[in-house]
Amino acid sequence: MAQALGEDLVQPPELQDDSSSLGSDSELSGPGPYRQADRYGFIGGSSAEPGPGQPPADLIRQREMKWVEMTSHWEKTMSRRYKKELAEAPGDPQWMETIGRDLHRQFPLHEMFVSPQGHGQQGLLQVLKAYTLYRPEQGYCQAQGPVAAVLLMHLPPEEAFWCLVQICEVYLPGYYGPHMEAVRLDAEVFMALLRRLLPHVHKHLQQVGVGPLLYLPEWFLCLFARSLPFPTVLRVWDAFLSEGAKVLFRVGLTLVRLALGTAEQRGACPGLLETLGALRAIPAAQLQEEAFMSQVHSVVLSERDLQREIKAQLAQLPDSVPGPPPRPQVRLAGAQAIFEAQQLAGARRGAKPEVPRIVVQPPEEPRPPRRKPQTRGKTFHGLLTRARGPPIEGPPRPQRGSTSFLDTRF
Repeated sequence: MAQALGEDLVQPPELQDDSSSLGSDSELSGPGPYRQADRYGFIGGSSAEPGPGQPPADLIRQREMKWVEMTSHWEKTMSRRYKKELAEAPGDPQWMETIGRDLHRQFPLHEMFVSPQGHGQQGLLQVLKAYTLYRPEQGYCQAQGPVAAVLLMHLPPEEAFWCLVQICEVYLPGYYGPHMEAVRLDAEVFMALLRRLLPHVHKHLQQVGVGPLLYLPEWFLCLFARSLPFPTVLRVWDAFLSEGAKVLFRVGLTLVRLALGTAEQRGACPGLLETLGALRAIPAAQLQEEAFMSQVHSVVLSERDLQREIKAQLAQLPDSVPGPPPRPQVRLAGAQAIFEAQQLAGARRGAKPEVPRIVVQPPEEPRPPRRKPQTRGKTFHGLLTRARGPPIEGPPRPQRGSTSFLDTRF
């Protein structure tokens, strides 16, 4: 693993910056003739047309079709229905005021969220308010805003709400509550992994006084939605939803290595402010999806390794820490573990488990054009009377005068 996170850094020269957040416009009046939204919806983005460092169009289309097929069978995995009282009931004035102040801060250069009266900000208000009503003991956490916004870019508000519930309660329980006890535990776990995998970087962070809580919450709580180019964010989310929280640790370790992995980089950061600046200003060319995700997957961190480190750090937590103790055992490791837990819970209730299937229909073969029968000057009655053989015995049929072949009902 230490070799996978070594000091050498290969920077492909052909990778370009994806500045998909440049420009602004109004959702009500529409973008001007000189502005264009890229394929992710960001106004003025450079990814509106394919270029160097971007995956080919066929690969993008294949990924899109995969998610279209999955969401078309969403009801098989999302058994609960959106409660109308959550969407229509008035929210707590305390939370509604805070949520209202944060709406325009979530992807302000995306075409969905540029207008206060647009469907993006209104849907975001509905989703975040519904969560405060669904879990009033937890309320609203500002980090839920960018997470819900990314979900709304791909799902209607109802399904985005239930996905937010799954992330908050199954993928990352204890992250968005008032005490954030799971975040504090994962910060200690992250430093332990740094000490073992990147000892020189860990020593530098200790010397300049940069603790994990100074940079890690923004990464983990927002699922890197504010720290990476948007195409890379989508790739990280794909891996996170599939494999669980260990992907967040892999991405975090990769970012620290890119920022402080070499002796020259650490020498240029003699203090706390310079080090934090380096962690937040990694060149975008190094964060392009293909090259960056290749480095993320090279971090050999299994679920067993992560659970072992969590258990060790959990035993070292002082008893005087305010708030409830973290419960990492309730966090499930990705989509497969969540599905198996749901099937087990259904079996205990006596319900027959239903295995969702994604059915992809093959394209239909082209059929030869059907030739129209020659009926000029002929009627169906005439065709029957000129047929060979004796007449067919049966009940008399009602007479229909001058009925054409195309108007006759068989």
